[in-house]
Amino acid sequence: MAINTLEYAKIFQTELDKKIEEQLTSAWMDSNAGQVKYTGGDEVKIPKISLVGLGNYDRDAGFKQGSVTLSYETMKLTQDRGRTFQLDSQDVDETNFVASAGMVMGEFQRTQVVPEVDAYRYAKIYEKAKTDHSSTYTATAKDIIDKLEADIATVQDKMGDNEPLVICMNRKVHALLNNAEGIQKYINVGDFNNGFVSTKVKIFNDVPIIDVPSARFKTAYTFNAGDTADKGGFEAASGAQEMNWIIIARRAAIAVVKTDKIRIFAPDVNQKADAWKIDYRKYHDLWVKDNAMDGIIVNVPAAT
Repeated sequence: MAINTLEYAKIFQTELDKKIEEQLTSAWMDSNAGQVKYTGGDEVKIPKISLVGLGNYDRDAGFKQGSVTLSYETMKLTQDRGRTFQLDSQDVDETNFVASAGMVMGEFQRTQVVPEVDAYRYAKIYEKAKTDHSSTYTATAKDIIDKLEADIATVQDKMGDNEPLVICMNRKVHALLNNAEGIQKYINVGDFNNGFVSTKVKIFNDVPIIDVPSARFKTAYTFNAGDTADKGGFEAASGAQEMNWIIIARRAAIAVVKTDKIRIFAPDVNQKADAWKIDYRKYHDLWVKDNAMDGIIVNVPAAT
């Protein structure tokens, strides 16, 4: 029977895109990309709307004419990452290829891709915000409530009380918050839509807290080339700090992650080995809206 590798590729691409949304702690940022146009490759088109302000009403002439301009800005997805895998034909035949390859690719995405995408996003937000929208604090259970309230108040003072916010918090710092005296009166539990997945999260003064593993929550990373000189993947950059938290307006960041292409070659087509060959390529990036920078505070430990 002919092996339809094209159909296999479509199945894997659909499932992997779904799974990454379920596993990213930052999947809610992708919701802001709803109007982004993507037709493949490493470019997306982001809509920009320009409006004029109010004018005086004239009782004879009526309303002053307004104008609205809708344009699309082409942005480059700077993160172009990929890997190729081979499954020996003696270990995998046509009857169990989908299950075996799905297990390998799913595990690769869960343990390698998801942490890298999260780490890139949080570090990029820090890079954008560190100069004018940052605060420093060495977290302790004694005063963490006061400091967190102060940072939230700083954002709300600029953005208004009706701007929905999110607290992305280092999981180790969240443990300190849980032990703070009197925390019970500040915390409740509610639903939060992280991408298309609804989950229960703790809510601090009406602001949901998203736990982020500390390894994904540093100020800078090196994203390795993955050739013979290094092991691939990513690692904290020299001098990088673990952030305490990021307080951010939900609409501030636009994130895009796309499995651009999955290619599958059957053993009788693969010229390098008697094995199934799977090529995996992922584009992703994040942009922070210029008019939403006041909706961000990044908090890092004070220098020692």
